[in-house]
Amino acid sequence: MEIEWTDENKALLASKGHVVCLGGPGSGKTTIALLKAEDELSQGVLEPGQRILFLSFARATIARVEEHAASIVRTEYRKGLEISTYHGFTWSILRSHGYLLTPTTPIKLLPPADSAAALSEIDSNEDKLIEKKRLFYEEGRLDFDLFAGLASELLSRSTNLRKLVSRTYPIIILDEFQDTDSNEWELIKALGIDSRLIALADPEQRIYEFRGASPTRIPEFIHAFSPEEFDFTTTNHRSPGTDICQYGNDLLTGTNKTKSYSHVAINKYPFRRPPGEHIDLKITVLQRRKAILESNPGPWSLAILVPTKKLMLEVSEYLTVKQVFNNGKVAPEIDNEAMLDAEGPALAAVTIAGVLNGEGMAVDITQRLISNLCRHIRGRKGGAKPSQQQLTLAGGLEEFLDTGNLRGAKRKALAEECKAIAEQRLQIAMTGDPAKDWLRVRSLFSNATSPDLQNIAGDARFLKFLNRGTQLRSRLAEIWRTTGTYFGADQAVEAALTREHFAAASQTFQGVHVMTLHKSKGKQFTEVIVYEGPAKFRDKIVRPNGTENDLARGKLTLRVGVTRAERFTSILSPANQPCPLI
Repeated sequence: MEIEWTDENKALLASKGHVVCLGGPGSGKTTIALLKAEDELSQGVLEPGQRILFLSFARATIARVEEHAASIVRTEYRKGLEISTYHGFTWSILRSHGYLLTPTTPIKLLPPADSAAALSEIDSNEDKLIEKKRLFYEEGRLDFDLFAGLASELLSRSTNLRKLVSRTYPIIILDEFQDTDSNEWELIKALGIDSRLIALADPEQRIYEFRGASPTRIPEFIHAFSPEEFDFTTTNHRSPGTDICQYGNDLLTGTNKTKSYSHVAINKYPFRRPPGEHIDLKITVLQRRKAILESNPGPWSLAILVPTKKLMLEVSEYLTVKQVFNNGKVAPEIDNEAMLDAEGPALAAVTIAGVLNGEGMAVDITQRLISNLCRHIRGRKGGAKPSQQQLTLAGGLEEFLDTGNLRGAKRKALAEECKAIAEQRLQIAMTGDPAKDWLRVRSLFSNATSPDLQNIAGDARFLKFLNRGTQLRSRLAEIWRTTGTYFGADQAVEAALTREHFAAASQTFQGVHVMTLHKSKGKQFTEVIVYEGPAKFRDKIVRPNGTENDLARGKLTLRVGVTRAERFTSILSPANQPCPLI
């Protein structure tokens, strides 16, 4: 992207203290921050071993920033720039110095999937936090949600450690600053005592209030650090030549309802009975995909953004399946990828890997399978609590592993089917090709009669880490070459899943993707379709009879989704209950 060297850009480049840089989607905040980093590095202000730190929230964002840095920061200065997530940065502190907070060492990570399973019987967020802290202080098991708070505690208690971190990172760039929660803000305040901070923020993209983002965060930064302030809110590099950004801005005031916009289409679609309930969306996807391909774009992406996870799965499945109508017309399948939460697929992966492992006799594989199945039952929904029926089932199976006693026909049938899967696994002759062998073991679950075992196969369909060239596939192949078995496959999978939390997401968005509006934040696509479902009382950006606060949150959320597009945005909402924001 060509940078326009305005007086404001030049002033930011020349700044010597703390900075807050405000700008909307595609305004060039990241670009000018990276060029600021290069300028500081080129002036030799850093001592040997020091680096400029760029922090953001999502791994996908980090991957995009790394790619962008490679294109605009000269090669000789890139080694002086470290790009990381908040989780990655705080874990580096806790991994080295966390022993100062707990007598239980070494500290063991508690990934989100395992955390969901461990907390499955706790209702309130307050009680969950208490249990997370107990797990850390008493057992040394560290939940990801505690990273920022514990790192902040370390820096506040140890001046020497705080100064050491700031000596290593004398300049820190804070991406998406408006989304920081109270723990992250305390950490940033500690870092800002000795490090120069450059905060990049868009107050109108603050859609994470549910995780602690605050509308006062930017004013708090200004009050705490008296930074130089720069405003790029009128600049748009992402979708130039379109009204996409203007539409997003007008959403905030409601003036979008009376205007027309180039490259923004609104469709209030009619109610249709199955199999046509989502046919207007499928037609729009086919039309927009055709338009993209006819423009000869090279790599391209089309994102379908929806309000809820339930609608995301429903839409993804609808696109994947061919619909045949009474008039003989056929709506073809559309390949797509849904962006699910990681807990279900992660726990399913460990369960399948435990069977792929094949170590021991059938009874050993059965016990491993039942143990992992219980974790999957408890944790597959992430932060949502399983039903009491599911919790009772998992508890009964866990008691069976401890005592050998099992009551209830359903539990006995499930245990017998686990035993049958273990016996079938021992009859399978493995090929040594990890992907093929994985699918053969997964089929044992998809062919099961128990819905709980079928859920393992269903969740595992969304795993991508066995694609050719991935570290896990290479590791499983290495295990096979060394031993002629997959002994240790489950440990290899768990290690790979943990690494994924800290590695930049290597995924390049190509083709059709389905995700929630919240998941789209920090990403960009060739085109975007925002879709509200046909159901009258769910799958809405703003719930029916919503409050003023609901409307305000909806405006911010819809603006984020609309402005992910580079070329064209479509918005589909049911005519019988259209979104009040359009």
